[in-house]
Amino acid sequence: MNWIYNPWPWYVSGPLIALVLFLLLMVGKRFGMSSNLRTICTICGAGKTSDFFRFDWKAQQWNLIVVLGVIIGGFIANTFLSVDNSVSIDPKVVSNLQSKGFNSAGTEYMPDMLFSNEALTDPKILFLLIIGGLFVGFGARYAGGCTSGHAISGLSNLQLPSLIAVIGFFIGGLTMIHFIFPLIF
Repeated sequence: MNWIYNPWPWYVSGPLIALVLFLLLMVGKRFGMSSNLRTICTICGAGKTSDFFRFDWKAQQWNLIVVLGVIIGGFIANTFLSVDNSVSIDPKVVSNLQSKGFNSAGTEYMPDMLFSNEALTDPKILFLLIIGGLFVGFGARYAGGCTSGHAISGLSNLQLPSLIAVIGFFIGGLTMIHFIFPLIF
């Protein structure tokens, strides 16, 4: 079972992702996770207030099953298949993050400073999570998809808007980590 506990190399996971995308392309489907938010809002009745949510959501049921699979798979992987939750990152990055208050840097995937139950009682952290969530949600909708949809599916379909979106994601990420993140923490 050791092969399943460790990260798979790119030459195994990459072709598997390509195979899934090829199969979706052959059956006329497009992969993307953020489009499920629109589907869920439509199911909940958002079509009564906005034309954007008026569409045949039943045609997207297959994608909702993908989300369910991601949730179940993530739970199984975290609960039963995770031996070591430490993150292999450069020691300089670990010390830099720890100097900013991220004491669990290098030992946990999700920093306690942002994702523990105690963090949700801190108004600053709660504000940052809400604003960050709004920016990510708005950005994904404005860009016509999220990073996985554009970078994996859109680029594999040779879509120019996806290339532009991915370049924008990288520029935004670099700007955030080098300029905005140090100001916040």
